[in-house]
Amino acid sequence: MASFAPSEHPHGQIWAQESIPNEPRKETARQTEHYDRHGRTLLTDYLDAELEQGVRVVCKNDAFVALVPFWAVWPYETLVVSRRPVPSVSALNDAERDDLARLLQRLTTKYDNLFNTSFPYSAGLHQAPTDGQEHPEWHFHMHVYPPLLRSATVKKFMVGYEMLGTPQRDFPPETSAERLRALSDTHYRAD
Repeated sequence: MASFAPSEHPHGQIWAQESIPNEPRKETARQTEHYDRHGRTLLTDYLDAELEQGVRVVCKNDAFVALVPFWAVWPYETLVVSRRPVPSVSALNDAERDDLARLLQRLTTKYDNLFNTSFPYSAGLHQAPTDGQEHPEWHFHMHVYPPLLRSATVKKFMVGYEMLGTPQRDFPPETSAERLRALSDTHYRAD
């Protein structure tokens, strides 16, 4: 039985539990399998392919890339990936931490600019297990799930078939990336 421990934070809650949640467990399995087979991280190879194609990349800097993954379920879902395969946020150097902050500021500004409103989202940092073992297969990344669909008032809700069967895309990830990429890095309220 898992026990959850929420911790209040000024910008939301941080949750911890005794067992590994489903998504990080699946990511660990896939990343381990890929690393064992190829000797490099799965997200290194995925990021290289996305950068080569460029159509799903939203914004990037020296240390991070934000993109709409090809498997995106939420209309403007993004994946923020470190260019250097580090296992956790604590392994980032000062320049990389600054680049992460700058990239998140650009990305969230683009979200706000999309519908000229404060754009809600849920985000999660995915990093190597904290079991004291080395995890060279793990590549630090962040998932960002915003629920807005076509306007500031039209939200996507996962219900019924999507929750119990297969999520349905509202439009292709390339369209989401194109719309986000085209938005200004200057916040709409800064005018």
